[in-house]
Amino acid sequence: MPVLPPVSRPSRPLVVSADEELLDELLRLLAAAGAEPELATGGPALRRAHREAPLVLLGVDALTAGAVRSLPRRAGVLVVASGELPPAEWAAAVEVGAERVAVLPADEAWLLTRCAAAVRAPAERGPLVAVGGACGGAGASTVAAAVAVGAPRGAVLLDADPWGGGLDLLMGAELAEGLRWPGLTGLRGRVAGDALLAALPEVGGVHLLSADRSCATPIPDQALTAVVDAARATGRPVVVDLPRPGPDGVGGGPQEVLADADLAVLVVPARLRAATAARQLVDADDAPWAAARLVVRHLPGGLAADDVAEVVGRPLLAELAHDRGAVARSERGQLPGAAPRSPLATLARKVLAALAGETGR
Repeated sequence: MPVLPPVSRPSRPLVVSADEELLDELLRLLAAAGAEPELATGGPALRRAHREAPLVLLGVDALTAGAVRSLPRRAGVLVVASGELPPAEWAAAVEVGAERVAVLPADEAWLLTRCAAAVRAPAERGPLVAVGGACGGAGASTVAAAVAVGAPRGAVLLDADPWGGGLDLLMGAELAEGLRWPGLTGLRGRVAGDALLAALPEVGGVHLLSADRSCATPIPDQALTAVVDAARATGRPVVVDLPRPGPDGVGGGPQEVLADADLAVLVVPARLRAATAARQLVDADDAPWAAARLVVRHLPGGLAADDVAEVVGRPLLAELAHDRGAVARSERGQLPGAAPRSPLATLARKVLAALAGETGR
């Protein structure tokens, strides 16, 4: 079994500004601090970087931008200006939760020290696998569960489909005590990962956040991304079972999960319609699933896995062989992939090997 170390990300401060002179000053300071910044002004890139960056530097010109004002509060936000701020801009800095307003050039030495301290030790996060199905009934939830069961060091399995019936049923944990999604939909911003896991049901070494059949409610995008970030902050592997895409693709939260995933797995039954549906998901340049790798679920009389991959236009990660004993094992309450020689366990090992950077299928 491959070992999945936490993913070390370079500590890249986020810089948000359209003022070219101020940008030049900030880039010079960050270079002196030994940091390569990330620049963003809106969209998913801004939201992701705002969550992950060790430090956020907001140019005073960005304070009134709608994309900035809609971000959740977090620690480590600095407003940077090239001169003294008028009262209205001071008020805007307070509204975004700024730790301090740094006025250049007077605060240059302090800002340099603050930037250097923020990037000194890169944060380690658990690897992230996003799993989805090309169509209804593809088997994506079962694959996601098997990967979580097979992962070392106690994986976290997140159910992102509130109308999927609940992954706790699939895991035999429907009676296990702990929070389901309705109790966490109000989460925003940064959440303590250890506290989150302590509140979740645990089965077979897997911490599980499932939908609730008695109260199926939409999962807010901010709550989903907050939970994913908190789970990854514990250093554990995180597997997210994404909902089936609708006519407009996936929603904002699932799209951000896909954009941040270390491995995106699209499960495709070996049928022409399913392969064609998968092709629609990956075909556009900006499609959320454009970087996915395929798991082809073999069906009697179906297409060959290589033919499915050719239709979809994405590389084949692994095949899931037909398993006549899967239903019986499920009825006995056995976790998906728990039988070491089962097709699901074999598939999980291949997915985890790919996640760990190993080659070969």
